[in-house]
Amino acid sequence: MQAHGANPKGVDWNTEEGQLLRFRQLATLIDLPGDFTVNDLGCGYGALLPFLADRFAGIRYHGCDLAEEMIEAAVRLFGDRSDARFAVGSAPAQVADFGFASGIFNVRLTRPDDQWAAYLEATLDVLDATSHRGFAFNCLTSYSDIDKRRADLFYADPRHLFDICKRKYSQRVALLHDYGLYEFTMLVRKT
Repeated sequence: MQAHGANPKGVDWNTEEGQLLRFRQLATLIDLPGDFTVNDLGCGYGALLPFLADRFAGIRYHGCDLAEEMIEAAVRLFGDRSDARFAVGSAPAQVADFGFASGIFNVRLTRPDDQWAAYLEATLDVLDATSHRGFAFNCLTSYSDIDKRRADLFYADPRHLFDICKRKYSQRVALLHDYGLYEFTMLVRKT
């Protein structure tokens, strides 16, 4: 965010259009017309909030992020909203109807794949424990072209994560891998 500010490039997305496409995939999890709660794990500057609020009436949003500067930016942008709360942290402080994690599993820097995969799976446990109706997340895909991959990014195996979600969290799991980006979105519906 230091180089680009509170915008999609500041949270490592190439374009705003790509970010909105990701948000649309995540939002397909929502099966209520409104009046529900959301936890946004790794919320960055809070961009998911206006996207959801424009589409669903009466949502109550809680964003948390490890980076204090991200939370400060979110508060500057959206702190006057009565339907939103932001906090520095690695896990939501409360259980919500829906949990989301967008982009937090991509940048592993120099961590080995096995350590990053363990972090990802532990974070799925957090999403599960802090959501009533379900959770959704996205990852870069292991089906990405090998010559276009970056060494500092993590490319997850969607089959492996689908299997984990199906066996551990719910029988109602959807894998979205057809929206034109080198990634996938997983939806885990609990009820």
